Amino acid sequence: MDKSFHSGNRNTLYHTLPEGTLLLSFAGVAPHMTADVYYEFYPNRNFVYLTGLKQDAAGIIFLAQKSGEKVEETAFILPPDERAERWNGPRPKAHEVEEIAGITNCRYLADFSNIIHRIISSGRYKYVALDLHKLTPELPDDAAHSFAQLLAQRYPALQIINIHQQLRLQRLFKQPCEIEAMKRAIDITGQGIKAMMQAAKPGMYEYELKAIYQEVLTRHRGEALSFPPIISAGNNNFCIHYHAYSGQINEGDMILNDVGACWDGIYNDCSRSWPVSGKFSERQRLLYECAYQTSEHLFAIIKPGITTQEVDLTIRQYCYQLLHEAGLLASYEEIGKLMWHGGAHHVGYDVHDVVAQGLPVAPGMVFCVDVGIYCEEWGIGFRLEDNCLITENGCINLSANIPRSIAEIEAAMGKR
Repeated sequence: MDKSFHSGNRNTLYHTLPEGTLLLSFAGVAPHMTADVYYEFYPNRNFVYLTGLKQDAAGIIFLAQKSGEKVEETAFILPPDERAERWNGPRPKAHEVEEIAGITNCRYLADFSNIIHRIISSGRYKYVALDLHKLTPELPDDAAHSFAQLLAQRYPALQIINIHQQLRLQRLFKQPCEIEAMKRAIDITGQGIKAMMQAAKPGMYEYELKAIYQEVLTRHRGEALSFPPIISAGNNNFCIHYHAYSGQINEGDMILNDVGACWDGIYNDCSRSWPVSGKFSERQRLLYECAYQTSEHLFAIIKPGITTQEVDLTIRQYCYQLLHEAGLLASYEEIGKLMWHGGAHHVGYDVHDVVAQGLPVAPGMVFCVDVGIYCEEWGIGFRLEDNCLITENGCINLSANIPRSIAEIEAAMGKR
């Protein structure tokens, strides 16, 4: 992304804040794993959305001071440290922060406490804007929550503004550069899926397919994984979020892939499933056609004005009718036997994108259309998931070029 994208995101946010506001955004730090080992650093996604600073941004704090119509921006970064950088890689420099984020003023993190105290003590600011959100209350405090507690103790007169809902709203609509990045991520994902299709054979282990997928992502310069790949076969497909990769692929198994690559900070999420033999059996074909026809129906009817809740409901209702006609379900009340999860979620800076929920879909939104069928009686479980871009008059399946019909999958596997 160009720095104008990130500065534009900040400016949109600034317009929602009252005069006399301090805004802080924290990149976060890598959590401790064990002994002297830390988990890989994963930057706060709203921090990335606002600044563009990513993998090497651990510890960085972004500060914006809104006074009248003027906003002064500062990034607090780690100082140069030859020994530390020799072990852990180079730290972002001031000129790099300017190039990536468009933030022209940098100070060192060691100065943050004194500077923020001096700014607050000036009396010019009434509000402090923070990104405050927890998936569940039991999760440990992140830097923003810890700072909010510090403010309550030391500066109780300040009023805290939670900007999380505003950022959710902004992230709901993808800009052209985000859509282009997603298309690139999808292309890389598709290359990995096709490589797995063409390599799959009975006797392989799931971890071998995972290695093939990750090799393709590396070769195509994929920035990262959207999420830990879900690659399973046979009965392991009945674990929706399966990450063991330890199973052997047997003749007659369906292979399930739920994977995604990252490009320029944007994630995608795509699911494909296929028979290891390269040819669908009668039962596999019957179930897969139900999922495929449901997916095709959704892409034909999705347009501005529908809600993702209606997409979820339509997936279940339409697929039920097909499953009912096939003699697998007697009534709609039984749909939970074969369909175990929802069928739509937004995607972008997170794989389950943290966006405003409940609004009718509109041009610029991107969400997944996910149809999963799990028939334990037949030992067949799979899902078909694509990325849907809403346009003025309908929608576009951004991942349509990844083999998805039975004919396309069998043709791709026939090239082995």
